[in-house]
Amino acid sequence: MTDSPVSEAAFDARYRRSSDPWQFATSTYERGRYAAILAALGRDSYRRAFEPGCSIGVLTQLLATRCDRVIATELSATAVRLARQRCAGLANVEIHHSHLADRIPPGTFDLVIFSEIGYYFSIESLRQIAVALAGRLEPSGEFIATHWLGESPDHPLHGDTVHAVLEECLPCDKTGASRHVGFRIDRWRAR
Repeated sequence: MTDSPVSEAAFDARYRRSSDPWQFATSTYERGRYAAILAALGRDSYRRAFEPGCSIGVLTQLLATRCDRVIATELSATAVRLARQRCAGLANVEIHHSHLADRIPPGTFDLVIFSEIGYYFSIESLRQIAVALAGRLEPSGEFIATHWLGESPDHPLHGDTVHAVLEECLPCDKTGASRHVGFRIDRWRAR
């Protein structure tokens, strides 16, 4: 039985049907989005980054060039296998099969990349997750959020709603914001 369109089973089924169901590795849009994310980072390098919802690891691979260590998680076991293959030569990358609502990796981070996942949660779950993630940021650590601004029946929340919830609940200072064709990026810094 496949539960909701945002269940682990549903995501895994998508990745079994297509190794890149959202064209993260091939689309011009995604390449532009990744470039904008990297440009939005407030520093040239980071000690330890966390990327929940890493999909097949395209952004993970790019983050590895700017971070001493990247810890990434993904809900779909199939996507985890693909991300591990993509990042196999990167000794500074760890990819785990995990649901963000159940487990944040131990330790602190000086960078959290919250990309394309916030709209899969309820508002209350999103608040809880955001506060928990912010609690793991080191002083002056950055929380970068980026989300698509289109409509999808798979998304309980719109991208703008996700960023409004983050704005309201993150105990951080907003240090950057940009809107692009189809997506937005906001940056916060831990106090």
